Amino acid sequence: MDPRFTSTMPAGGALGLNEASSTLPKVAAPVDADPAAAAYKKKASEAAVKFESFFIGHMLKQMRSSTKELAGDDSIYKDSVNSDMLDMADNMVADQMAHQRAFGIADAILRQLLPAPAAPPAKPMTTPVTAAADAPQQNISSKT
Repeated sequence: MDPRFTSTMPAGGALGLNEASSTLPKVAAPVDADPAAAAYKKKASEAAVKFESFFIGHMLKQMRSSTKELAGDDSIYKDSVNSDMLDMADNMVADQMAHQRAFGIADAILRQLLPAPAAPPAKPMTTPVTAAADAPQQNISSKT
């Protein structure tokens, strides 16, 4: 092994770090100043996700009922035991899809319920200088 690539310094020694200073300071997550607002946001989020789950579940139930109507007499969709299990499976799928916010219904509800985040101050508008205004006018004509 080439001695130029081996080092007897501990890791971080070249950077001036030792064991005591090698840990980075932990950055605290921003905390809402108002605990009531944080509680409201949490409850609103939960309610919005539950509503999205209800909506998706209802849609799946309607789709399943139309499948039952179109199914033949000997189909598995006509059996009540299978029907109950399929309803439970549909509800579980609806819950999972709602937690992923697959349809965006919860996000739309939250946009209406929660105040918009504070926007940064607007910059003053300036008129841009265009190159076309500074360029000399050229007469482009084609003679045929």
